[in-house]
Amino acid sequence: MSLHLHWYLPTNGDSRGITGSGDDSHRIAGTAGAFRRPSLAYLKQVAQAAENLGFEAVLTPTGTWCEDAWIATAALSQHVARLKFLVAFRPGFISPTLAAHQAATYQRLTDGRLLINIVTGGDPVEQRRFGDHADHGQRYARTGEFLSVFRGLGERAGTGELLDFGGEHYRIEAAHLDPAPAGAPPVFFGGASAAAEQVAARHADVYLAWGEPPAQIAERVTRVRALAREQGRAPAFGIRLHVISRDSEEAAWAEAGRLLAGIDPQRVEQAQSLFSRTESVGQQRMTALVSGWQAGRDARALEVAPNLWAGYGLVRGGAGTALVGSHAQVADRIAEYHALGLTHFILSGQPHVEEAYWFAEGAGAELQRRGLWQPA
Repeated sequence: MSLHLHWYLPTNGDSRGITGSGDDSHRIAGTAGAFRRPSLAYLKQVAQAAENLGFEAVLTPTGTWCEDAWIATAALSQHVARLKFLVAFRPGFISPTLAAHQAATYQRLTDGRLLINIVTGGDPVEQRRFGDHADHGQRYARTGEFLSVFRGLGERAGTGELLDFGGEHYRIEAAHLDPAPAGAPPVFFGGASAAAEQVAARHADVYLAWGEPPAQIAERVTRVRALAREQGRAPAFGIRLHVISRDSEEAAWAEAGRLLAGIDPQRVEQAQSLFSRTESVGQQRMTALVSGWQAGRDARALEVAPNLWAGYGLVRGGAGTALVGSHAQVADRIAEYHALGLTHFILSGQPHVEEAYWFAEGAGAELQRRGLWQPA
C-alpha cells in the first residue's frame, strides 16, 4: 500500500528550536530568538504549505498548552481546499453524542475533511485540570465506551435508527444524528499499554505509535494486528515522528546538534521530572530512550537506531524522536517502517513551514521516485 504522509499544525506556537509541550516553560527559543505565536495568519501559512506540498492532513494537538483543535481547524478549513484535519481531543471531557454531532457538522461543512485522533490522556495533573480523576484503567474503559457510541452514531447517521447504550461510564438513550454527514471520520488512536491496545483492536481505523526503533514497532504491530483479528477487524498502522532531512547526512546531524545545543540541561532535568509522573506507557517508553543521557555529549549519542534520534524526548512530551539524515536515508527509514506494515506517517519539524519544504522536496521526492508516495 502507498504511504499517507501527514504534517503537524503547531497550535502551541513555533520556533527554530525544539518546542516543548505541556506549558510555556518547555518552549526553547531558536537561534533567531523568535517565538512564532499560533496566530491564524501563521497557522494558515503552515496549513497552506502542507497542502501545496501534497501532505494529506495535519495533526492538531489537544491540551491546555495549545489552542483548541476543533475551533482552530474549523477556522483554517476555510483557507485550504483539499487538506484534511486530524483533530485530537480527549473523550472523557465531552459527551460522545455531542462529539458525534460536532464531527458530523464538521464533515458537512468541510466536504468530508475531518479525521479524528482520540487521546485518552496520561498526565494525571493535566487530567485533573479538567476535573477528571479517573485512573489509567478507568480512562481506557471510558474511551472504549465513548467510541462505541461515537462510531455507532456515525454508522446510523441519517437512517433514523436510534442508539441506546448502557455502560459503566455512559448511559445513552434514543440518540441519533440527522441529517447524514459526508461520511464518518476515520478514527486514529494510540496507546502502548495493554488496555490501549485492546481499545485499538476494537475501535481504531488507524493505530498510532510514537517513533520507537523498528524492532519495537514490529512487536506492537504484530500484537495489535492479532488482537484486532480476534474482533474481525484489520486496522491500518501509523507512526508519529519529527524529521530533519537534509542534502547530506553531515548537514542533518549538524542541525540536530544545533537543536541540542539550544537546550538548557536544567530544562532537561525539569522536563524529565515532569515526565516521571506520567501514567502513559507510551511516554514511559519515550523517556526510557533518553535515560542515562549526559550534558555535553554530541547529538549522535542519542541515536537509538539508525537515523532515529531521541533528542526531542529530552524536553518534549509525547513524540520524542526524529528521523535524521540525508534525504535518501530518511526515505530509507520510512520505507523500513512501511515494510513493517505502517502506512500513515505523521511528521513535523521546527519551524514547521521551512521543515515541511525540506522534507517534501528532499525525502518526499525520493519516496515519490521509489513509487511509495503520491502527493495528495
